[in-house]
Amino acid sequence: MSENGVPATGSDDRFGGLGGEFLDLTRSLLEVTTVGGVLQQLVTAAVRVIPAASVVSITLRSPDGLFYTPIETDAIAVELDQVQYRTGEGPCLDAARPDGPAHAESQDLAHETEWPKFGPAAAERGMGSMLAIALLPDAREPQLSGALNVYARETGALTPTDRDLALLLATHGSLALATTNAVTTADLQRAHLRKAIDARDVIGQAKGILMQRRGISADEAFDILRRTSQDLNVKLAVLAETLATRHTELDLPGPRA
Repeated sequence: MSENGVPATGSDDRFGGLGGEFLDLTRSLLEVTTVGGVLQQLVTAAVRVIPAASVVSITLRSPDGLFYTPIETDAIAVELDQVQYRTGEGPCLDAARPDGPAHAESQDLAHETEWPKFGPAAAERGMGSMLAIALLPDAREPQLSGALNVYARETGALTPTDRDLALLLATHGSLALATTNAVTTADLQRAHLRKAIDARDVIGQAKGILMQRRGISADEAFDILRRTSQDLNVKLAVLAETLATRHTELDLPGPRA
């Protein structure tokens, strides 16, 4: 703002539009009545307001201590989250624990020392950096805690400003979760399980087609699918379904040397 009260020129258009983004998010959160609806709005908003975000997911921790991913923007996010659940380490686990930090991040996953199992595994799957923000509803049932997970393909891509934006998103989401008429944890887990099984089946079909057509291993087939998904900016499950249903018409690039 200039001294005479006239808005200064040359301001960052990105920040000028954030007010509208968060206003839209607030309005949409007021209209949803389930945990699933809130979480879907949250990941959609994260992709819009955080330019470096490649994929976004939500980790939830049930009262019995189990972690799962009910909402994601791409199937690869579920795989990345699952690596953390299996190894017992990673930003999303730290942030999702009720006594965990407000946020946890890695700017260089390939050389991460704090999470030595997860970091290199995430880098092998095409991710360079990650940010996880605590997502904490109040203490009422279903007493969930969780994290908003933002993955970026580039190393060092997620800035302090991105972290602040993610914190704002998580705050909006936490408030909405605390006031909505929430579905139960079991409902979310069943819905996620159905979705995961469907995605796994179609990816398996696509892998089988590539293995038979090219005489390659399952890992090589999955690498082709994953790389093509990234190159085309198409969700892995969508690409797999297209290949499975139109395999006589389509072919994918060969494995990378």
